[in-house]
Amino acid sequence: MKFNKWTLGLAAVGAVSMASAVRADEAKLSQVQTALSNTTISGYVSSSMNWEMTPSQGAIGNQTGNNESSPAGNIPFQANKANGFNLDVVKLSISKAQDESPWAAGYEADLLFGPDAIGWTPTARSNGGSGTYGDGNMAIQQAYVALRTPVGNGIDWKVGVFNTVVGYESMDSINDPNYTRSWGWAVEPTEHTGVLGTYKVNDEWSFSAGVANTLTPTINGRNDYNANVGNNVNNSVWDKTVMGSVTFTAPSNWGWASGSAFYAGMVYGFAGGQQADGGDQGGNQANYYAGATLNSPWKSVTFGAAFDFVQNVGGGSYYDLGNGVNHINDYIFGLYNTIKATDKLSFNSRAEYWEVDLQGNPAPNSGGSSSGISLTETVEYDLWANVVSRLELRWDQCMTGEDGTYILPTGQVLNTNPGEGYSGDHRASVGLYANVAYKF
Repeated sequence: MKFNKWTLGLAAVGAVSMASAVRADEAKLSQVQTALSNTTISGYVSSSMNWEMTPSQGAIGNQTGNNESSPAGNIPFQANKANGFNLDVVKLSISKAQDESPWAAGYEADLLFGPDAIGWTPTARSNGGSGTYGDGNMAIQQAYVALRTPVGNGIDWKVGVFNTVVGYESMDSINDPNYTRSWGWAVEPTEHTGVLGTYKVNDEWSFSAGVANTLTPTINGRNDYNANVGNNVNNSVWDKTVMGSVTFTAPSNWGWASGSAFYAGMVYGFAGGQQADGGDQGGNQANYYAGATLNSPWKSVTFGAAFDFVQNVGGGSYYDLGNGVNHINDYIFGLYNTIKATDKLSFNSRAEYWEVDLQGNPAPNSGGSSSGISLTETVEYDLWANVVSRLELRWDQCMTGEDGTYILPTGQVLNTNPGEGYSGDHRASVGLYANVAYKF
């Protein structure tokens, strides 16, 4: 065992004994071993193949960057992946779970590497410059300290960067029923920097509430909403994002429906941009969410439902007609179904309907609407241990648009006349995807 020079000097003059120094050193080592023994390392590696089968996808497949020609290029994480093989993401999670003690503590750090990590959580610059860091192939998905305070049944806190409280799907598509993300996921917040508290009343009811810097996933970002109005750069320093959710889990006396879960939540806060003169919402976005996961009389069959209402998508001015102030509101309905045929084989279906309302000013840009549907069918067959292997077919169709304008829920306006050499219906896309991922 090694001792530092100060300890050896004290032992030489009799101030401390070597036995006590050994015991102190062993105590420190024991604390380190205890912490490490409860640390968990996990994650996954995800790869995919993407084949866009509609003629209008030629520009995307050739990497010319024309993602306006159809919906496919705007599906989250699928831009620039068409017609080829892809590495999606590598995730590494290091965590220590809380124990059952009243003052328990732990942590979680989820790190992302690869193409899907690009731009995921840019970090605000600390050198006084404008903008953010976030162009590398690495990102932080979550990084928080977990704490418990003994109030009632105990309040569990997350302090740092954590996932949002709304949504049916997640960043980790390996845990979702389908490989590609829904349009509902595309317009939801993903994660926040702040504080989140969760209180479990009983086995049925739990509540969460939190406050964060921004609605968008910028680590250490600040809300500059209305910052330049009145030449007061500190006008809204303490305008923060607020969030809350409630979960109800059906008790055992509900029969076949026991274990079903119902969710509701909202997030309101800064999403980008600044308030325009005379505006009342510029910069802020409100997300309202309701969802359910339902068991059925057949153990192998489950259902899901999700509804997203997004007010002022992106904080306004996503779609600018003339010099008017414009806002987009989204209504997105999603239905899910999973049939687990065998221990290895399952079928996962998703159907979505969306409606996008444009609120514009002045006339004649007084408003408009666009709608569409998306159907996804995923077959999963897990032949190898720890490996998720899926084949997915997806169809997206913009159905209606004002004056020939077709708008996706993200605010992207489709270019229905992208130029010579394009054919097919540019409002629609059909894609075939294959996904292989290993969990560790």
